[in-house]
Amino acid sequence: MSSLTNKLRLFAILLLMALGACSSGPKAPDWQMEAKSSMDRALGAYLEGNTRVEAMEFGRVRSELSSTGRADLMARAELLRCAGRVASLVLEPCAGFELLRQDAPAAERAYADYLEGRLQPQDLALLPASQRAAAAAGADVAAVKGIADPLSQLVAAAVIFRSGRASPALLQQAVDTASSQGWRRPLLAWLGVQLQVAEKGGDADAVARLRRRIALTQNTITGTKP
Repeated sequence: MSSLTNKLRLFAILLLMALGACSSGPKAPDWQMEAKSSMDRALGAYLEGNTRVEAMEFGRVRSELSSTGRADLMARAELLRCAGRVASLVLEPCAGFELLRQDAPAAERAYADYLEGRLQPQDLALLPASQRAAAAAGADVAAVKGIADPLSQLVAAAVIFRSGRASPALLQQAVDTASSQGWRRPLLAWLGVQLQVAEKGGDADAVARLRRRIALTQNTITGTKP
């Protein structure tokens, strides 16, 4: 399944927009189509490292969703945006969601807590099914590998990393997932963690290899950046 399909599927899950579910059904409202397209472009741009395009496209998402007056849809969009950041190891509060927390459904509040590593045990059942096993105590690489969606994999890996339980195998799984999707931003973040581990362990060969790969990913070997 392509990364585009995965991102669209995740967006559909989070925003509950069953667009085109029935060919004989009514045409989806324009705001749904526009929000869906802009969200996909925003998420893709962020993961590929293009902050300017991400900000522009997410501004369009907010504009379209605000026309509905629905806090639940806006909250889910903010959470998806934050999921991309968590997947890239930008481990900070989901500020956009917090402005909406008071009016957000319980499942969205639980997911926000999960992203921040403070999910309460009683709220585990409120998470998307793909994240429940990874959110359980003691979860590691096996639980992450069991997640089909690449972005959800990286989010789960980041939550485990945030808890201080990330094994070398988990770090490698995250690197492999980001690399397979061509997601430069999370790839650099996870390679950076591997580099720190190698430096701390005094593994000179691994340090040199990781620095070369980071330079390649940054496209600095030829002296140019994307």
